[in-house]
Amino acid sequence: MNHMNWDDYFMNVAILSAERSKDPNTKVGAVIVNADKRIVGIGYNGFPNGCSDEDFPWEREGEYEDTKYAYVVHAEENAILNSTTSLKGGSIYVSLFPCNECAKKIIQSGIKEVVYLSDKYSGTPTDIASKRMLSAAGVKTRKLNMEKGIEVTPISN
Repeated sequence: MNHMNWDDYFMNVAILSAERSKDPNTKVGAVIVNADKRIVGIGYNGFPNGCSDEDFPWEREGEYEDTKYAYVVHAEENAILNSTTSLKGGSIYVSLFPCNECAKKIIQSGIKEVVYLSDKYSGTPTDIASKRMLSAAGVKTRKLNMEKGIEVTPISN
């Protein structure tokens, strides 16, 4: 096979999008695709518009307001917010299985499938809640074992 299949293509776009994140620890990318295999939303982990990367913390530990967790908009949320059309019946390709907060937004937006690459937080309370809600709402989830992946090599300025 000389070409990339659709799943690998969309996941590679999600992985490439993750490279836009300035988070030094967790880079996540997401791509939303409609039934016609058209990209209708894309996102990565980052701070809200107008919140400078230099003025807000990227730390993972400390008081809540001194960590990234109080401020970062997840890739899935950004992809939903950046969408260009209805997401009903679409699929979201994400490099990391969605947390419970993102699962709520995925369900509410009408997305019917989550395709993920990594499930490194499997079994944690937020993961259990996420999977419970996605299942109850009839959102299909599947782990992707990529056949063809791109290697992202950061380009220095």
